[in-house]
Amino acid sequence: MPDKITVEVDRSAVPRHVAIIMDGNGRWANARGLHRTQGHARGEPVLFDVVEGALELGIEWLTVFTFSTENWDRDEHEVAFLMQFNADLLERRRDELNDLGVRVLFMGDIEDDRVPEVLRERIQAAEELTASNTTMTMVFAFNYGGRAEIADAVRRIARSVLAGELAPGEIDADTVQAYLYIPEMPEPDLVIRTSGEQRTSNFLLWEAAYSEYVFTPVLWPDFNRDELARCIAEYQERDRRYGGAIDGSLRGPSL
Repeated sequence: MPDKITVEVDRSAVPRHVAIIMDGNGRWANARGLHRTQGHARGEPVLFDVVEGALELGIEWLTVFTFSTENWDRDEHEVAFLMQFNADLLERRRDELNDLGVRVLFMGDIEDDRVPEVLRERIQAAEELTASNTTMTMVFAFNYGGRAEIADAVRRIARSVLAGELAPGEIDADTVQAYLYIPEMPEPDLVIRTSGEQRTSNFLLWEAAYSEYVFTPVLWPDFNRDELARCIAEYQERDRRYGGAIDGSLRGPSL
């Protein structure tokens, strides 16, 4: 993998927050006659090459989808591997991330009884170790689902209403944001999905309402910091309008 990004990117217009759906590990392994777990293992050095690329570009927030609420339905052996793999990854890599100045956060249902205690302990240790870092914030979306996050926020809002802490008439989009897993996390400017699939897969449904999406055919184990830069270069060609028209002459009839 390259030591430096070789793809030309406008460094003055790098997205503040990039989120990635790391897809294609299983297909990469199957194409080589390997077990799916070997594809996941191959994805680890790729992830940290991307982290270094994000730091080189000056990205402030990087969110990666590591395990979804739906992934529990996968083969029991694969799920067990992923639990242990995530625990081992944190043990191996947390000092490296700390040395790079990366703050580590997790979003998702970490208290789920199915999450091994050793993994919960290592999640807590990684967050505590890196809490004061400011170079970049890296969010691991683990046991995460966008619908579950919104449902959890609604439940907490309901409790606040019942406790008399919040009036129903005061609830707006800012209220919901304040009850999400990481309220201070900025909305992702760019969401990248690898492997050629073109769907959101229940990822950051609230946060990515106005995000730009780039779908690359590259399988995650073949991704690297140059491909990250290519996706960002494509993003930089977009005209983000947040629901507005390009200009008055192109504005259509009111709906």
